[in-house]
Amino acid sequence: FHGEAAGDQFGSSVSLSVDGNALVVGSALDGFMEARAKSNSLFWNGSDWMNINSNCNVNSDCYNMLLIGNSFFKHYARKLDSLANLAGFHDHNQVEILRGGNNGRPINFWDDSDSREHQDIKTLLDEGNVDFFGMTAGYIPEEATDGFRDWIEYALQNNPDITIFLSIAPIDSPATWQARAEPFGYSTIDSYYSDYQINTIIHGELVDSLRNEFPLTNIFTIPTGWAALNLENMFQEGLLAGEIDALIGSNLQNHLFEDTKGHQNYMIRETGALIWLNSIYGVDLNEFSYDTGYETDLDSIAIDIIENHPLCYNIDYQSNNTCENN
Repeated sequence: FHGEAAGDQFGSSVSLSVDGNALVVGSALDGFMEARAKSNSLFWNGSDWMNINSNCNVNSDCYNMLLIGNSFFKHYARKLDSLANLAGFHDHNQVEILRGGNNGRPINFWDDSDSREHQDIKTLLDEGNVDFFGMTAGYIPEEATDGFRDWIEYALQNNPDITIFLSIAPIDSPATWQARAEPFGYSTIDSYYSDYQINTIIHGELVDSLRNEFPLTNIFTIPTGWAALNLENMFQEGLLAGEIDALIGSNLQNHLFEDTKGHQNYMIRETGALIWLNSIYGVDLNEFSYDTGYETDLDSIAIDIIENHPLCYNIDYQSNNTCENN
């Protein structure tokens, strides 16, 4: 590890967590050789040290993110890292802590208090330099806020200005979507997903409750799952012909879903990641120069999804707004 400049006395102080997964290295001088102590926080992700910059200027677009989730979350999180850099946010830093299936839900991370992942999340939050804490919102517990509330409450202890976002996951098992909607009285999977899954459960029972409990904390949602539903609709209408050969298959580039569970392949991942980039950093996707690898205009699809997301659940939400679910 190296400091910002020769002679900055990097390494003049060192602190290692008990489990050896978090390391803080201090320097007495900054990169301009001014007497202003700085520190670099590093986290061991199991194979490498990741830098969590704890010295972001409050006036800069420097976001340190902690992202926890499962396989319906991880690809968007990982893609955000490269897209943020391409968009000019070179001080963007993130750490992902991931587990498969239900084990990647906030409630499971919280309840598994003896797990390495639980301790790693706490270690990062204890450092007190996390700007954004992102979690997956797919299957919601019977008590909707369980797990979410616990992690937010813990995060606020050392990160009082933290922003919370929930990535709304796609519905799994795409081949059964229509059958899933009908028992709830909906004629289409889109209406079921929008009215029941998102507006009633995630926004109504979960986010509204969290906002009431933590009124000074910015809590918003990202409509990630619409990338899967919209592209599936386009596939069924023949609008992806020539690029997508089948709904489900192992060809990551030319099939929408990898398996019957509904793990998303490249086209959906690219679209969802663009939604994240706009939702978090406000990047104008009309002006963003990026090759998704497809002829299909994924930027426009992402823009349409973002524009249809209720304004009162985006990052600019203010607690004194009065909103109704759309």
